[in-house]
Amino acid sequence: MRVTEKGQVTIPKNVRSNLGIEPGSEVEFLLKGREAVLRRVEPAQALVERSVQEFTDHLNRHKGSMNLGGMGGDEFYRLLRD
Repeated sequence: MRVTEKGQVTIPKNVRSNLGIEPGSEVEFLLKGREAVLRRVEPAQALVERSVQEFTDHLNRHKGSMNLGGMGGDEFYRLLRD
């Protein structure tokens, strides 16, 4: 199977059929060492996974940047609950 200049390949019909891939389906590639695994992703699952990843990235960008003004963690959580 050849890869085009744009990095595209045609997924063989038997693979598409077995994975339930139809036009408009979401797929993803998972890297496992030096291999790539193709899997179909449910649209709702893809949205949730993308949202979780975006939120995790957001948290990581701000990690350690909150100034609690000397307030301890327990005090802060109490403040959030009240």
